[in-house]
Amino acid sequence: MSELINEAPSQKKDGSTQKEARQFLAFTLGQEEYGLDLLQVQELREYEKVTQIANAPAFLKGVVNLRGIIVPIMDMRIKLGFDNVIYNELTVVIILSIRGRTVGMVVDSVSDVINLSPEDLKPAPEMGTAVGTDYLIGLGTIDERMIILVDIDRMMSSSEIGLLTQAAA
Repeated sequence: MSELINEAPSQKKDGSTQKEARQFLAFTLGQEEYGLDLLQVQELREYEKVTQIANAPAFLKGVVNLRGIIVPIMDMRIKLGFDNVIYNELTVVIILSIRGRTVGMVVDSVSDVINLSPEDLKPAPEMGTAVGTDYLIGLGTIDERMIILVDIDRMMSSSEIGLLTQAAA
């Protein structure tokens, strides 16, 4: 969370400084709204049939050919243990750049791009060891909305990124 709040202030025209807002892509998984750094998003796509990879973990749905690039597609609903995963016309694949690799992330829907100032950001609550929150940046609040902000780089372990790389090879 400190990485968001402690960003270098920008200079205004009058010489004073201000902390800049950050943009997040808001999406849903189950009943919750999440957000990830918009700078990591390459594009949004409808969910389409994937080529399955043998012996891959359940969250790795398969791969697609995206303009000549083989892109692994992971379903975050499965990775996070959601029940009743349904693919319909609202299901979206967010194409991301994670650690220099192109990866697709399946979510229930995408709502909008939100601007969050440092005042809109709250630290992630401590949940103890039962629930891992290492991948949470914090919580964004806008009016009555609360968005769980995730750091996708931290959410995906090195071994999972290795699996995705192998799947795309």
